[in-house]
Amino acid sequence: MKHLPKHLRPRWRYLAVGLASWPDAALDRRTFQRELWFAAQNLLGDAGSADLDGSVLHFRFEDGDGEAVVRARRGEVERLRAVLATMDAVDGQPLGVSVRGVSGTVRACEEKYIRRPGEDSQERTVAFADADRPALVRDDRVDVRLSGGYVGATALEFPDT
Repeated sequence: MKHLPKHLRPRWRYLAVGLASWPDAALDRRTFQRELWFAAQNLLGDAGSADLDGSVLHFRFEDGDGEAVVRARRGEVERLRAVLATMDAVDGQPLGVSVRGVSGTVRACEEKYIRRPGEDSQERTVAFADADRPALVRDDRVDVRLSGGYVGATALEFPDT
């Protein structure tokens, strides 16, 4: 079977998607893909979600941070952004989703918008709610471990006086 001529092939756009959750959240490509398709079907219907495509090509998630590269047909980028905006949890785990950028090739998308692993995360003891508690510090975010789960906070620095 012959390939389609270039002018008849589908054109794609690739979205770099940032993911954030609690440090103990377990998330894999399959569950994220299933939730993405489910959200697209709920928002756009069967025909609209088929036009969108929304395939996850690249996925990395560890220690509550991650990223994905999601494919969409050219002209459907805004609808995919709307679908991603409706996603707030995967398998009952809260999830923050943000679009970092859009590219015409997977390679350009990864080079421009996807960070490589190596973000510093440190386990510290912090003062929270009148007690010393364990916390995971990542950049400017602090996730304080409580008995019922995690609480998100930000680090405040006070100048020496």
